[in-house]
Formats: sequence, C-alpha cells, structure tokens
Amino acid sequence: MPRRSVMLFAGACAAIAAALALTTVFVVTGRERAAETMITDAGTGQALVGGPFEMVDQTGKAVDQSLLDGKWSLVFFGFTYCPDFCPTTLAAIEATKARMGAKGDDIQVVFITVDPERDTPEALKAYLSSDGFPEGVVGLTGTAEQVAATARAYRAIYEKVGEGDAYTMNHSLTVYLMGPDGKFRSALAHDLGPERSAQLIERVMARG
Repeated sequence: MPRRSVMLFAGACAAIAAALALTTVFVVTGRERAAETMITDAGTGQALVGGPFEMVDQTGKAVDQSLLDGKWSLVFFGFTYCPDFCPTTLAAIEATKARMGAKGDDIQVVFITVDPERDTPEALKAYLSSDGFPEGVVGLTGTAEQVAATARAYRAIYEKVGEGDAYTMNHSLTVYLMGPDGKFRSALAHDLGPERSAQLIERVMARG
C-alpha cells in the first residue's frame, strides 16, 4: 500500500488545547512522563473527552458510542496511508496487550480514521489485518462530517495537507483509554513504550 509523508504539528495542538482550557500532556519524546492526567474542564473537573458519535466500522456496519460499553478500550485517530506513527502505534499496542497477559485480552482497540476520503470500510479492513497489529481492531470511518464530529468529541486534531493524490494528513497522536462505561480514563503518549503503557493501563484499571 502506498505511503505518504506525515508532519507533526504539536505547536498547533498545544495552542488549540490551551484555547479550550484542557489539562493534558501531549508527549512527543520517550523522555517525558506519560500523559496520565485527565483531560478535564478547568472549572468543573469533568472529562472533556468522548461522547456520542455515529460512524461505520470496517464491515460496513453502522455503530455509535455504545461500541465502548462494557469494555476497556484504547481509542486513537490515524489513517491507513500514514507511513510511520499509525503502524508504530498499532504495533506498540499489540506489544502492550501482550505484556498485560489475560488483562490485555479484554482490551478493545479502536482505530478512527481522519482520512475518510480514502479510508473506506474495505481499505480499513485490509489495513487492520496486517501482521503485527492487534487482532480484532475495530476500524471506524464515515462521512467527512461524522469524522469531524467524532474528532471534536475526543479533542483530536487533524488537517489535510496537499492536493490531489499526493495529500497527507497531519494529526494528533494521543491514545485514549476509555472505561467500560464509555468514559475517558487516561491519555497515553504514543511513544510511552509497551512496558510503561501496560503499567499505566493496569493502574487505571485497578481504580475502576
């Protein structure tokens, strides 16, 4: 599958996050601490991540936020033409689940595209079946409006760069840990590493 170069725009992420009065950490190097801090409203203390959405999975089935009910889930945004961060994150999640043993078997992985123009259900299904990725990843796509609405709910940031077939997608890299009630629990940095990610998830799971 062809790959396109992707650029990070951490500065834009930080600026928008500050404007929204979010309390979070977007970690971009392994030397920094994990983003375990809740993404919250500074005034109410309520989590600002997650909420209703309507999309389509890789089988073409219409799904909504009830997809998260009853399961611990790792949710992140990306696209199938991503050359590095998306496949690296998926492989890291697979390694994280392996380190968690039986606990890892119960974690659902949800990959939400930011590129609905190219990422059809069929494209997602082919991509997510790649070797080295977690088994059973749920891929979500939809109309441009549905993708935008879901990204807003999760405070995910993305941007199309370029024209024609050569375009790529800038996007934020945070992985969201959602509880069995479908509510946000913690954020994981994309480069935290399997061992530390497993430890963080297990701590959060122990709190319920």
